[in-house]
Amino acid sequence: MIKMEHVSKTYQTGMPALNDINIHIRPGEFAFITGTSGSGKSTIIKLLLDELKPTKGKILVNGKNLSKISHRNIPYYRRNIGVVFQDFRLLQDRNVYENVAFALKVVEATNRRIKKAVPEILSTVGLAPKYRSFPKQLSGGEQQRVAIARALVNQPKILLADEPTGNLDDRNGWEIMRLLEDINKKGTTVVVVTHNMEFVKKMNKRVITIRKGQVVSDVEPTEEF
Repeated sequence: MIKMEHVSKTYQTGMPALNDINIHIRPGEFAFITGTSGSGKSTIIKLLLDELKPTKGKILVNGKNLSKISHRNIPYYRRNIGVVFQDFRLLQDRNVYENVAFALKVVEATNRRIKKAVPEILSTVGLAPKYRSFPKQLSGGEQQRVAIARALVNQPKILLADEPTGNLDDRNGWEIMRLLEDINKKGTTVVVVTHNMEFVKKMNKRVITIRKGQVVSDVEPTEEF
């Protein structure tokens, strides 16, 4: 589903962010990408979203070579990737239903599809009763659930979560991680960037560790866990 082959990224300032990394993530896999701040984790997310171009190397996502996607086709490419960020990024003047529906309106979905898809995904994330609530009326965990619903409503094949629990307490953080696990069990490839090693140690998923722009370990889950 994701192939990064000999990928390096150096910013215009001359600062190297990634140095010759190789990452292959299989369809339907759940993988953590971990590392300290500044290790290159967020650069990987930006490269996979085609927000940045690699200085060297090749990136393929869902069979598409990102170097061959024209600028005008990038929005169409991103429709197959759901993204969740640490800071939720919800529209404060719209309620839960409208925030999720917005992702469908952007891709010009029909009203019929919106009316069917939004309640279904809100039920999946456990927020169906709060569809009329505004972000300020929700807890942090609930806001992140709305963000996840918005990311999934277009039924993407890949979900990228960049520090999805960074602004949450432990209880809400675990609820979000269990939700991501449930989403993965339904077939979506899930990649979670995090520095929270408590989740990583207790969830028994594949763990790719980045240090100073290089992959220093890549550990598969164990059957004996």
